Amino acid sequence: MGIEELARKYAVKNAVDYGKAMPGPIISKIMASSKGSDISEVSNAANAAVAWVNLLTKEELQAEYGKHSQEFASEKREKAEKTAKPKMELHGAVKGAFHTRYAPGPSGYATIGHAKAALLASTFANIYEGKLSLYFDDSNPEKEKQEYVDAIRSDLKWLGIKFDNECFASDNIPEIYDYARSLINSGKAYACSCDVEDMKSKRLGKQECGHRNTEPEESMRVFELMVKGAIGEGEAVIRFKGDMASENTALRDPTILRIKKGKHYRQDNKYSVWPLYDFNTPINDYLNGITDVIRSKEYELRDPLYRMILGALSLPSPRIHSIARLTIKNNLPSKRYQRIYIEEGLLSGYDDPRLVTLSALRRRGVRPEAIREFVLRFGMSKTDSVVDISMLMDENKKLVDQTAKRLFFVANPVALSIANAKSKSVELKLHPTEKMGSRKYAVDGNFYISGDDAGKISPTMLFRLKDLYSLRMKEYDANVMMAAQADQDTKFRIQWVASKQSIPCEVIVPKPPLLPDGQFDRQSLQVVKGYAEAYASKLKEREVVQFERFGFCILDDKKKMSFIFMSK
Repeated sequence: MGIEELARKYAVKNAVDYGKAMPGPIISKIMASSKGSDISEVSNAANAAVAWVNLLTKEELQAEYGKHSQEFASEKREKAEKTAKPKMELHGAVKGAFHTRYAPGPSGYATIGHAKAALLASTFANIYEGKLSLYFDDSNPEKEKQEYVDAIRSDLKWLGIKFDNECFASDNIPEIYDYARSLINSGKAYACSCDVEDMKSKRLGKQECGHRNTEPEESMRVFELMVKGAIGEGEAVIRFKGDMASENTALRDPTILRIKKGKHYRQDNKYSVWPLYDFNTPINDYLNGITDVIRSKEYELRDPLYRMILGALSLPSPRIHSIARLTIKNNLPSKRYQRIYIEEGLLSGYDDPRLVTLSALRRRGVRPEAIREFVLRFGMSKTDSVVDISMLMDENKKLVDQTAKRLFFVANPVALSIANAKSKSVELKLHPTEKMGSRKYAVDGNFYISGDDAGKISPTMLFRLKDLYSLRMKEYDANVMMAAQADQDTKFRIQWVASKQSIPCEVIVPKPPLLPDGQFDRQSLQVVKGYAEAYASKLKEREVVQFERFGFCILDDKKKMSFIFMSK
Protein backbone atom coordinates (compact mmCIF):
# COMPACT_ATOMS: atom_id res chain seq x y z
CA MET A 1 0.00 0.00 0.00
CA GLY A 2 1.41 3.37 -1.06
CA ILE A 3 1.88 6.43 1.17
CA GLU A 4 -1.26 8.17 -0.14
CA GLU A 5 -3.40 5.07 0.38
CA LEU A 6 -2.03 4.61 3.91
CA ALA A 7 -2.71 8.25 4.68
CA ARG A 8 -6.33 7.94 3.57
CA LYS A 9 -6.81 4.70 5.54
CA TYR A 10 -5.49 6.19 8.79
CA ALA A 11 -7.35 9.45 8.18
CA VAL A 12 -10.63 7.52 8.02
CA LYS A 13 -9.78 5.68 11.27
CA ASN A 14 -8.80 8.94 12.98
CA ALA A 15 -12.00 10.68 11.89
CA VAL A 16 -14.22 7.82 13.13
CA ASP A 17 -12.39 7.61 16.47
CA TYR A 18 -12.27 11.33 17.24
CA GLY A 19 -14.95 12.98 15.08
CA LYS A 20 -12.37 14.87 13.06
CA ALA A 21 -9.06 13.80 11.58
CA MET A 22 -5.75 15.45 12.49
CA PRO A 23 -2.48 15.04 10.54
CA GLY A 24 -0.17 14.32 13.55
CA PRO A 25 -1.45 10.81 14.44
CA ILE A 26 -1.61 9.87 10.75
CA ILE A 27 2.02 10.86 10.18
CA SER A 28 3.07 8.82 13.23
CA LYS A 29 1.17 5.74 12.00
CA ILE A 30 2.68 5.91 8.51
CA MET A 31 6.23 6.44 9.78
CA ALA A 32 5.83 3.45 12.12
CA SER A 33 4.50 1.13 9.40
CA SER A 34 6.68 2.40 6.51
CA LYS A 35 10.09 2.93 8.06
CA GLY A 36 12.49 4.93 5.92
CA SER A 37 9.73 6.99 4.30
CA ASP A 38 10.47 10.62 3.49
CA ILE A 39 8.92 12.78 6.21
CA SER A 40 7.98 15.61 3.83
CA GLU A 41 6.19 13.19 1.48
CA VAL A 42 4.35 11.61 4.43
CA SER A 43 3.39 15.02 5.81
CA ASN A 44 1.97 16.17 2.45
CA ALA A 45 0.00 12.94 2.08
CA ALA A 46 -1.39 13.22 5.61
CA ASN A 47 -2.52 16.83 5.12
CA ALA A 48 -4.22 15.95 1.83
CA ALA A 49 -5.96 12.94 3.43
CA VAL A 50 -7.20 15.06 6.34
CA ALA A 51 -8.61 17.71 3.98
CA TRP A 52 -10.40 14.97 2.03
CA VAL A 53 -11.81 12.96 4.93
CA ASN A 54 -13.12 15.95 6.88
CA LEU A 55 -15.39 16.87 3.94
CA LEU A 56 -17.07 13.44 3.83
CA THR A 57 -20.64 12.98 5.07
CA LYS A 58 -21.28 10.49 7.90
CA GLU A 59 -22.56 7.93 5.42
CA GLU A 60 -19.53 8.36 3.15
CA LEU A 61 -17.17 8.11 6.13
CA GLN A 62 -18.78 4.86 7.32
CA ALA A 63 -18.56 3.44 3.80
CA GLU A 64 -14.84 4.26 3.65
CA TYR A 65 -14.35 2.73 7.10
CA GLY A 66 -16.07 -0.46 5.94
CA LYS A 67 -13.40 -0.95 3.27
CA HIS A 68 -10.74 -1.35 6.00
CA SER A 69 -12.84 -2.68 8.91
CA GLN A 70 -11.13 -6.10 8.96
CA GLU A 71 -7.67 -4.49 9.03
CA PHE A 72 -8.73 -2.16 11.83
CA ALA A 73 -10.15 -5.07 13.84
CA SER A 74 -6.94 -7.06 13.37
CA GLU A 75 -4.79 -4.09 14.47
CA LYS A 76 -7.01 -3.64 17.52
CA ARG A 77 -6.59 -7.32 18.49
CA GLU A 78 -2.81 -7.08 18.09
CA LYS A 79 -2.64 -3.99 20.27
CA ALA A 80 -4.84 -5.62 22.93
CA GLU A 81 -2.62 -8.71 22.99
CA LYS A 82 0.53 -6.62 23.34
CA THR A 83 -0.83 -4.48 26.14
CA ALA A 84 -2.77 -7.21 27.96
CA LYS A 85 -1.58 -8.78 31.17
CA PRO A 86 0.78 -11.70 30.68
CA LYS A 87 -1.00 -14.90 29.67
CA MET A 88 -1.55 -17.00 32.76
CA GLU A 89 -0.49 -20.53 31.91
CA LEU A 90 1.92 -23.15 33.22
CA HIS A 91 3.66 -25.45 30.75
CA GLY A 92 2.52 -29.04 31.24
CA ALA A 93 -0.02 -28.31 33.98
CA VAL A 94 -3.15 -30.45 33.75
CA LYS A 95 -6.62 -29.15 34.57
CA GLY A 96 -8.24 -31.22 37.29
CA ALA A 97 -4.95 -32.90 38.22
CA PHE A 98 -3.13 -29.93 39.65
CA HIS A 99 -1.78 -29.38 43.17
CA THR A 100 0.55 -26.55 44.07
CA ARG A 101 1.64 -24.92 47.30
CA TYR A 102 2.71 -21.66 48.81
CA ALA A 103 5.72 -22.39 51.03
CA PRO A 104 6.67 -19.55 53.38
CA GLY A 105 9.45 -19.92 55.92
CA PRO A 106 8.07 -18.61 59.24
CA SER A 107 11.20 -16.62 60.04
CA GLY A 108 9.68 -13.20 59.47
CA TYR A 109 6.69 -11.31 58.14
CA ALA A 110 5.42 -11.74 54.58
CA THR A 111 6.23 -8.98 52.07
CA ILE A 112 4.79 -7.85 48.74
CA GLY A 113 7.25 -10.26 47.09
CA HIS A 114 5.81 -13.17 49.05
CA ALA A 115 2.32 -11.98 48.11
CA LYS A 116 3.28 -12.35 44.45
CA ALA A 117 4.17 -16.02 44.91
CA ALA A 118 1.08 -16.72 47.02
CA LEU A 119 -1.33 -14.98 44.64
CA LEU A 120 0.15 -16.68 41.58
CA ALA A 121 -0.19 -20.07 43.28
CA SER A 122 -3.79 -19.27 44.20
CA THR A 123 -4.60 -18.00 40.71
CA PHE A 124 -3.20 -21.09 39.00
CA ALA A 125 -4.98 -23.43 41.42
CA ASN A 126 -8.21 -21.78 40.24
CA ILE A 127 -7.27 -21.78 36.56
CA TYR A 128 -6.36 -25.48 36.61
CA GLU A 129 -9.21 -26.47 38.96
CA GLY A 130 -6.77 -27.97 41.41
CA LYS A 131 -5.61 -27.79 45.02
CA LEU A 132 -3.57 -25.24 46.93
CA SER A 133 -1.66 -26.09 50.11
CA LEU A 134 -0.17 -23.77 52.68
CA TYR A 135 3.12 -25.42 53.50
CA PHE A 136 5.24 -23.90 56.27
CA ASP A 137 8.90 -24.64 55.60
CA ASP A 138 9.87 -24.65 59.29
CA SER A 139 13.04 -26.71 59.52
CA ASN A 140 15.33 -24.09 61.11
CA PRO A 141 14.74 -23.91 64.88
CA GLU A 142 17.01 -20.86 65.23
CA LYS A 143 14.83 -18.46 63.23
CA GLU A 144 11.23 -19.62 63.29
CA LYS A 145 8.49 -18.45 65.66
CA GLN A 146 4.79 -19.01 66.18
CA GLU A 147 4.43 -15.22 65.91
CA TYR A 148 5.49 -15.42 62.27
CA VAL A 149 3.19 -18.36 61.52
CA ASP A 150 0.24 -16.41 62.93
CA ALA A 151 1.19 -13.24 61.04
CA ILE A 152 1.54 -15.10 57.73
CA ARG A 153 -1.82 -16.83 58.21
CA SER A 154 -3.45 -13.47 58.98
CA ASP A 155 -1.89 -11.78 55.95
CA LEU A 156 -2.92 -14.57 53.58
CA LYS A 157 -6.48 -14.49 54.90
CA TRP A 158 -6.51 -10.72 54.39
CA LEU A 159 -5.38 -11.23 50.78
CA GLY A 160 -8.39 -13.49 50.32
CA ILE A 161 -6.40 -16.65 49.58
CA LYS A 162 -8.11 -19.90 50.54
CA PHE A 163 -6.11 -23.09 51.05
CA ASP A 164 -7.28 -26.67 50.80
CA ASN A 165 -4.99 -27.75 53.62
CA GLU A 166 -2.14 -26.62 55.85
CA CYS A 167 1.03 -28.58 56.56
CA PHE A 168 4.37 -28.14 58.31
CA ALA A 169 7.77 -29.48 57.28
CA SER A 170 8.63 -30.12 60.93
CA ASP A 171 5.71 -32.55 61.26
CA ASN A 172 7.38 -34.85 58.72
CA ILE A 173 10.82 -35.14 60.31
CA PRO A 174 10.45 -38.93 60.95
CA GLU A 175 9.73 -39.48 57.24
CA ILE A 176 12.66 -37.21 56.32
CA TYR A 177 14.93 -39.36 58.48
CA ASP A 178 13.69 -42.51 56.75
CA TYR A 179 14.46 -41.10 53.31
CA ALA A 180 17.90 -40.04 54.56
CA ARG A 181 18.52 -43.62 55.74
CA SER A 182 17.50 -44.88 52.31
CA LEU A 183 20.06 -42.62 50.63
CA ILE A 184 22.80 -43.57 53.09
CA ASN A 185 22.14 -47.30 52.76
CA SER A 186 22.28 -47.08 48.98
CA GLY A 187 25.56 -45.16 49.09
CA LYS A 188 23.99 -41.97 47.72
CA ALA A 189 24.59 -39.95 50.89
CA TYR A 190 27.33 -40.05 53.53
CA ALA A 191 28.30 -38.69 56.94
CA CYS A 192 30.98 -35.99 56.86
CA SER A 193 32.92 -34.47 59.76
CA CYS A 194 35.19 -32.18 57.71
CA ASP A 195 35.94 -28.68 58.95
CA VAL A 196 33.40 -26.28 57.42
CA GLU A 197 35.98 -24.01 55.80
CA ASP A 198 38.01 -26.97 54.57
CA MET A 199 34.94 -28.50 52.92
CA LYS A 200 33.99 -25.17 51.41
CA SER A 201 37.45 -24.97 49.82
CA LYS A 202 37.16 -28.55 48.52
CA ARG A 203 33.78 -27.89 46.95
CA LEU A 204 35.07 -24.75 45.22
CA GLY A 205 38.03 -26.75 43.89
CA LYS A 206 35.86 -29.71 42.83
CA GLN A 207 37.79 -31.96 45.23
CA GLU A 208 36.11 -34.94 46.83
CA CYS A 209 35.88 -35.19 50.61
CA GLY A 210 37.77 -38.04 52.31
CA HIS A 211 34.49 -39.27 53.79
CA ARG A 212 32.80 -39.60 50.40
CA ASN A 213 33.68 -43.27 50.01
CA THR A 214 32.95 -44.23 53.62
CA GLU A 215 31.05 -47.50 53.87
CA PRO A 216 27.28 -46.97 54.18
CA GLU A 217 27.28 -48.87 57.51
CA GLU A 218 29.69 -46.32 59.05
CA SER A 219 27.75 -43.33 57.72
CA MET A 220 24.55 -44.90 59.08
CA ARG A 221 26.18 -45.36 62.50
CA VAL A 222 27.14 -41.66 62.57
CA PHE A 223 23.67 -40.60 61.43
CA GLU A 224 21.95 -42.57 64.19
CA LEU A 225 24.28 -40.96 66.75
CA MET A 226 23.33 -37.57 65.34
CA VAL A 227 19.63 -38.41 65.70
CA LYS A 228 20.13 -39.55 69.30
CA GLY A 229 21.83 -36.25 70.15
CA ALA A 230 25.16 -37.90 70.89
CA ILE A 231 27.09 -35.61 68.51
CA GLY A 232 27.46 -31.87 68.95
CA GLU A 233 26.57 -29.10 66.55
CA GLY A 234 29.06 -28.68 63.73
CA GLU A 235 30.75 -32.04 64.41
CA ALA A 236 29.04 -33.94 61.59
CA VAL A 237 26.62 -33.46 58.69
CA ILE A 238 25.01 -35.70 56.09
CA ARG A 239 25.92 -34.89 52.48
CA PHE A 240 24.16 -35.96 49.31
CA LYS A 241 26.54 -37.65 46.85
CA GLY A 242 26.05 -35.36 43.90
CA ASP A 243 28.55 -34.50 41.18
CA MET A 244 31.77 -32.91 42.45
CA ALA A 245 32.93 -32.25 38.86
CA SER A 246 29.80 -30.29 37.95
CA GLU A 247 30.03 -26.65 36.95
CA ASN A 248 26.85 -26.20 38.99
CA THR A 249 28.15 -25.69 42.53
CA ALA A 250 24.76 -26.69 43.98
CA LEU A 251 25.44 -30.28 42.85
CA ARG A 252 28.82 -30.61 44.56
CA ASP A 253 27.91 -32.86 47.48
CA PRO A 254 25.57 -30.44 49.30
CA THR A 255 24.76 -30.79 52.98
CA ILE A 256 21.23 -32.17 53.37
CA LEU A 257 21.01 -32.64 57.18
CA ARG A 258 22.80 -30.86 60.03
CA ILE A 259 22.65 -30.73 63.81
CA LYS A 260 20.68 -27.91 65.45
CA LYS A 261 19.95 -28.42 69.14
CA GLY A 262 17.94 -25.28 69.78
CA LYS A 263 14.33 -25.42 70.90
CA HIS A 264 11.88 -25.48 68.01
CA TYR A 265 8.73 -23.33 68.29
CA ARG A 266 6.51 -26.28 67.24
CA GLN A 267 8.48 -29.46 68.01
CA ASP A 268 10.18 -28.23 71.20
CA ASN A 269 13.38 -30.30 71.77
CA LYS A 270 12.08 -33.39 70.02
CA TYR A 271 14.68 -33.31 67.22
CA SER A 272 18.33 -32.33 67.02
CA VAL A 273 18.92 -33.13 63.34
CA TRP A 274 17.24 -30.85 60.81
CA PRO A 275 17.05 -31.06 57.02
CA LEU A 276 18.19 -28.20 54.80
CA TYR A 277 15.97 -26.68 52.16
CA ASP A 278 17.40 -28.70 49.26
CA PHE A 279 16.47 -31.99 50.93
CA ASN A 280 13.47 -30.96 52.93
CA THR A 281 11.54 -29.35 50.06
CA PRO A 282 11.46 -32.11 47.42
CA ILE A 283 10.60 -34.75 50.04
CA ASN A 284 7.76 -32.71 51.49
CA ASP A 285 6.48 -31.86 48.02
CA TYR A 286 6.26 -35.60 47.36
CA LEU A 287 4.62 -36.33 50.72
CA ASN A 288 2.04 -33.61 50.12
CA GLY A 289 1.19 -34.72 46.58
CA ILE A 290 2.44 -31.58 44.83
CA THR A 291 2.31 -31.73 41.01
CA ASP A 292 3.47 -28.21 40.19
CA VAL A 293 5.97 -26.03 42.05
CA ILE A 294 6.04 -22.26 41.52
CA ARG A 295 9.17 -20.72 42.94
CA SER A 296 11.64 -17.89 42.43
CA LYS A 297 14.10 -18.20 39.57
CA GLU A 298 16.91 -17.73 42.12
CA TYR A 299 16.48 -21.48 42.73
CA GLU A 300 17.06 -22.42 39.08
CA LEU A 301 20.60 -23.65 39.80
CA ARG A 302 19.11 -25.85 42.50
CA ASP A 303 16.37 -27.30 40.30
CA PRO A 304 18.67 -30.12 39.02
CA LEU A 305 19.50 -31.00 42.65
CA TYR A 306 15.77 -31.05 43.50
CA ARG A 307 15.19 -33.58 40.71
CA MET A 308 18.38 -35.52 41.45
CA ILE A 309 17.38 -36.14 45.07
CA LEU A 310 13.92 -37.35 44.09
CA GLY A 311 15.46 -39.52 41.37
CA ALA A 312 17.90 -41.07 43.85
CA LEU A 313 14.87 -42.07 45.95
CA SER A 314 12.85 -43.26 42.91
CA LEU A 315 10.20 -40.63 43.64
CA PRO A 316 8.34 -38.66 40.95
CA SER A 317 9.36 -35.06 40.37
CA PRO A 318 6.78 -32.27 40.11
CA ARG A 319 6.93 -29.73 37.33
CA ILE A 320 8.92 -26.66 38.40
CA HIS A 321 7.86 -23.22 37.15
CA SER A 322 10.21 -20.32 37.82
CA ILE A 323 9.16 -16.72 38.42
CA ALA A 324 11.15 -13.52 38.75
CA ARG A 325 11.59 -11.72 42.02
CA LEU A 326 9.61 -8.57 42.70
CA THR A 327 11.55 -5.91 44.57
CA ILE A 328 10.35 -2.50 45.70
CA LYS A 329 12.96 0.17 45.09
CA ASN A 330 14.94 1.34 48.14
CA ASN A 331 13.07 -0.97 50.47
CA LEU A 332 13.91 -3.92 52.71
CA PRO A 333 12.80 -7.27 51.30
CA SER A 334 15.30 -9.10 53.51
CA LYS A 335 13.87 -10.45 56.76
CA ARG A 336 17.34 -10.23 58.25
CA TYR A 337 17.70 -6.49 57.72
CA GLN A 338 14.13 -5.82 58.80
CA ARG A 339 14.94 -7.59 62.07
CA ILE A 340 18.22 -5.69 62.52
CA TYR A 341 16.67 -2.27 62.01
CA ILE A 342 13.76 -3.12 64.30
CA GLU A 343 16.14 -4.26 67.04
CA GLU A 344 18.15 -1.05 66.61
CA GLY A 345 14.98 1.03 66.98
CA LEU A 346 15.22 2.51 63.49
CA LEU A 347 11.92 0.85 62.56
CA SER A 348 8.96 0.63 64.94
CA GLY A 349 8.11 -2.96 63.98
CA TYR A 350 7.14 -5.17 61.07
CA ASP A 351 4.13 -2.93 60.44
CA ASP A 352 6.23 0.23 60.18
CA PRO A 353 4.58 2.07 57.26
CA ARG A 354 7.92 2.47 55.47
CA LEU A 355 8.14 -1.27 54.92
CA VAL A 356 6.50 -3.41 52.26
CA THR A 357 5.52 -6.23 54.58
CA LEU A 358 1.85 -7.05 54.14
CA SER A 359 1.28 -5.93 57.74
CA ALA A 360 2.79 -2.53 56.94
CA LEU A 361 0.86 -2.15 53.69
CA ARG A 362 -2.38 -3.08 55.40
CA ARG A 363 -1.69 -0.50 58.12
CA ARG A 364 -0.98 2.10 55.44
CA GLY A 365 -4.38 1.53 53.87
CA VAL A 366 -3.44 -0.56 50.85
CA ARG A 367 -6.27 -2.85 49.84
CA PRO A 368 -5.73 -6.52 49.04
CA GLU A 369 -7.37 -6.05 45.64
CA ALA A 370 -4.70 -3.46 44.78
CA ILE A 371 -1.93 -5.88 45.73
CA ARG A 372 -3.51 -8.65 43.66
CA GLU A 373 -3.86 -6.39 40.61
CA PHE A 374 -0.33 -5.06 41.08
CA VAL A 375 1.52 -8.38 41.40
CA LEU A 376 -0.43 -10.29 38.77
CA ARG A 377 0.51 -7.74 36.11
CA PHE A 378 3.99 -9.31 36.15
CA GLY A 379 2.57 -12.80 35.53
CA MET A 380 5.13 -15.59 35.12
CA SER A 381 7.79 -13.27 33.74
CA LYS A 382 11.35 -14.32 34.49
CA THR A 383 12.66 -10.77 34.30
CA ASP A 384 13.40 -9.41 37.75
CA SER A 385 11.38 -6.29 38.53
CA VAL A 386 12.58 -3.40 40.68
CA VAL A 387 9.68 -0.97 40.86
CA ASP A 388 8.78 2.14 42.77
CA ILE A 389 6.21 1.89 45.57
CA SER A 390 4.20 4.55 43.72
CA MET A 391 3.09 1.89 41.20
CA LEU A 392 1.31 -0.02 43.93
CA MET A 393 -0.08 3.14 45.53
CA ASP A 394 -1.47 4.29 42.17
CA GLU A 395 -3.28 0.95 41.87
CA ASN A 396 -4.65 1.45 45.37
CA LYS A 397 -5.75 5.00 44.61
CA LYS A 398 -8.09 3.71 41.90
CA LEU A 399 -9.92 1.69 44.56
CA VAL A 400 -10.15 4.29 47.34
CA ASP A 401 -10.88 7.31 45.18
CA GLN A 402 -14.61 6.62 44.91
CA THR A 403 -15.14 5.91 48.61
CA ALA A 404 -12.80 8.35 50.36
CA LYS A 405 -14.45 11.43 51.83
CA ARG A 406 -12.89 14.77 50.95
CA LEU A 407 -11.87 16.89 53.94
CA PHE A 408 -9.77 19.98 54.55
CA PHE A 409 -6.43 19.77 56.34
CA VAL A 410 -3.78 22.44 56.80
CA ALA A 411 -0.21 21.45 57.52
CA ASN A 412 2.14 23.60 59.61
CA PRO A 413 -0.78 25.99 60.19
CA VAL A 414 -0.74 29.76 60.18
CA ALA A 415 -3.57 31.82 61.70
CA LEU A 416 -5.60 34.00 59.33
CA SER A 417 -7.96 36.75 60.49
CA ILE A 418 -10.38 38.61 58.21
CA ALA A 419 -11.17 42.19 59.14
CA ASN A 420 -14.86 43.01 59.57
CA ALA A 421 -15.88 39.54 58.44
CA LYS A 422 -19.54 38.67 58.75
CA SER A 423 -20.60 35.30 60.09
CA LYS A 424 -21.47 32.94 57.27
CA SER A 425 -22.71 29.38 56.92
CA VAL A 426 -21.04 27.16 54.36
CA GLU A 427 -21.99 23.66 53.21
CA LEU A 428 -19.33 21.44 51.65
CA LYS A 429 -19.80 18.15 49.81
CA LEU A 430 -18.05 15.10 51.23
CA HIS A 431 -17.34 13.85 47.71
CA PRO A 432 -17.46 15.72 44.38
CA THR A 433 -19.31 12.99 42.46
CA GLU A 434 -20.56 10.33 44.89
CA LYS A 435 -23.63 10.82 47.08
CA MET A 436 -22.05 10.94 50.55
CA GLY A 437 -23.77 13.97 51.97
CA SER A 438 -22.11 17.13 53.20
CA ARG A 439 -20.91 18.97 56.28
CA LYS A 440 -21.84 22.50 57.40
CA TYR A 441 -19.79 25.12 59.18
CA ALA A 442 -20.57 28.56 60.56
CA VAL A 443 -17.45 30.65 59.96
CA ASP A 444 -16.63 33.93 61.68
CA GLY A 445 -13.50 35.20 59.99
CA ASN A 446 -10.86 33.29 61.95
CA PHE A 447 -9.11 30.48 60.13
CA TYR A 448 -5.98 28.40 59.81
CA ILE A 449 -4.25 27.96 56.47
CA SER A 450 -1.20 25.88 55.63
CA GLY A 451 2.26 27.29 56.10
CA ASP A 452 3.12 26.52 52.45
CA ASP A 453 0.15 28.52 51.18
CA ALA A 454 0.89 31.36 53.60
CA GLY A 455 4.41 31.58 52.20
CA LYS A 456 3.04 32.15 48.68
CA ILE A 457 0.85 35.10 49.65
CA SER A 458 2.46 38.53 49.37
CA PRO A 459 1.10 41.95 50.53
CA THR A 460 -1.99 43.15 48.59
CA MET A 461 -2.20 39.77 46.86
CA LEU A 462 -5.63 38.39 45.98
CA PHE A 463 -6.46 34.82 47.04
CA ARG A 464 -9.54 32.72 47.73
CA LEU A 465 -10.48 30.35 50.51
CA LYS A 466 -11.74 27.32 48.63
CA ASP A 467 -15.56 27.13 48.39
CA LEU A 468 -15.86 30.26 50.55
CA TYR A 469 -14.80 33.77 49.44
CA SER A 470 -12.02 35.88 48.01
CA LEU A 471 -9.61 37.88 50.17
CA ARG A 472 -6.91 40.45 49.74
CA MET A 473 -3.81 40.27 51.88
CA LYS A 474 -3.31 43.27 54.19
CA GLU A 475 -0.49 42.51 56.61
CA TYR A 476 1.38 39.57 58.06
CA ASP A 477 3.20 39.47 61.34
CA ALA A 478 4.86 36.53 63.06
CA ASN A 479 1.61 35.21 64.50
CA VAL A 480 -1.39 36.18 62.35
CA MET A 481 -2.08 37.01 58.72
CA MET A 482 -4.58 39.85 58.26
CA ALA A 483 -6.81 40.03 55.19
CA ALA A 484 -10.01 41.67 54.01
CA GLN A 485 -12.84 40.36 51.85
CA ALA A 486 -12.58 41.25 48.17
CA ASP A 487 -15.08 41.45 45.33
CA GLN A 488 -12.80 40.10 42.63
CA ASP A 489 -12.34 36.40 42.06
CA THR A 490 -9.02 34.63 41.56
CA LYS A 491 -7.78 31.20 40.50
CA PHE A 492 -5.41 31.03 43.48
CA ARG A 493 -7.44 28.89 45.91
CA ILE A 494 -6.21 27.54 49.21
CA GLN A 495 -7.42 25.10 51.86
CA TRP A 496 -8.62 26.35 55.22
CA VAL A 497 -10.17 25.23 58.47
CA ALA A 498 -12.28 27.41 60.74
CA SER A 499 -10.36 28.11 63.96
CA LYS A 500 -13.26 27.17 66.24
CA GLN A 501 -14.21 24.12 64.22
CA SER A 502 -10.87 22.40 63.81
CA ILE A 503 -9.02 19.64 65.59
CA PRO A 504 -5.27 19.15 65.92
CA CYS A 505 -3.94 16.09 64.13
CA GLU A 506 -0.80 14.68 62.62
CA VAL A 507 0.01 12.90 59.38
CA ILE A 508 2.83 10.35 59.31
CA VAL A 509 4.51 10.54 55.90
CA PRO A 510 6.59 7.43 55.12
CA LYS A 511 9.27 7.22 52.45
CA PRO A 512 11.36 4.21 51.38
CA PRO A 513 13.73 3.40 54.25
CA LEU A 514 16.90 3.13 52.18
CA LEU A 515 18.88 5.80 50.37
CA PRO A 516 20.09 5.07 46.81
CA ASP A 517 23.45 3.99 48.23
CA GLY A 518 21.76 1.35 50.40
CA GLN A 519 22.22 3.18 53.70
CA PHE A 520 19.29 3.57 56.07
CA ASP A 521 17.54 6.92 55.61
CA ARG A 522 17.01 8.38 59.07
CA GLN A 523 14.73 11.02 57.55
CA SER A 524 12.45 8.45 55.91
CA LEU A 525 9.60 8.99 58.38
CA GLN A 526 8.27 12.51 58.79
CA VAL A 527 5.44 13.73 60.97
CA VAL A 528 3.41 16.68 59.68
CA LYS A 529 1.44 18.57 62.35
CA GLY A 530 -1.65 20.51 61.47
CA TYR A 531 -5.37 21.03 61.85
CA ALA A 532 -8.17 19.07 60.23
CA GLU A 533 -11.73 20.30 59.97
CA ALA A 534 -14.01 19.24 62.81
CA TYR A 535 -15.77 16.58 60.72
CA ALA A 536 -12.62 14.47 61.02
CA SER A 537 -13.69 13.57 64.57
CA LYS A 538 -16.57 11.56 63.04
CA LEU A 539 -14.22 9.31 61.09
CA LYS A 540 -13.79 5.70 62.11
CA GLU A 541 -10.37 4.31 62.85
CA ARG A 542 -8.88 2.78 59.66
CA GLU A 543 -11.09 4.96 57.46
CA VAL A 544 -9.45 6.41 54.36
CA VAL A 545 -9.99 10.07 53.48
CA GLN A 546 -8.55 12.50 51.01
CA PHE A 547 -7.17 15.65 52.55
CA GLU A 548 -7.67 17.93 49.59
CA ARG A 549 -4.48 19.14 47.93
CA PHE A 550 -2.50 17.04 50.42
CA GLY A 551 -3.28 13.41 49.63
CA PHE A 552 -5.07 10.21 50.58
CA CYS A 553 -4.56 9.25 54.23
CA ILE A 554 -5.81 6.58 56.62
CA LEU A 555 -6.80 7.26 60.23
CA ASP A 556 -4.31 5.09 62.07
CA ASP A 557 -5.01 6.10 65.67
CA LYS A 558 -8.21 7.97 66.52
CA LYS A 559 -7.18 8.81 70.09
CA LYS A 560 -4.14 10.66 68.81
CA MET A 561 -5.89 11.73 65.58
CA SER A 562 -2.87 10.31 63.78
CA PHE A 563 -3.12 9.61 60.06
CA ILE A 564 -0.74 7.81 57.71
CA PHE A 565 -0.16 9.27 54.27
CA MET A 566 -0.90 6.89 51.39
CA SER A 567 -0.49 8.77 48.13
CA LYS A 568 -1.24 11.99 46.31
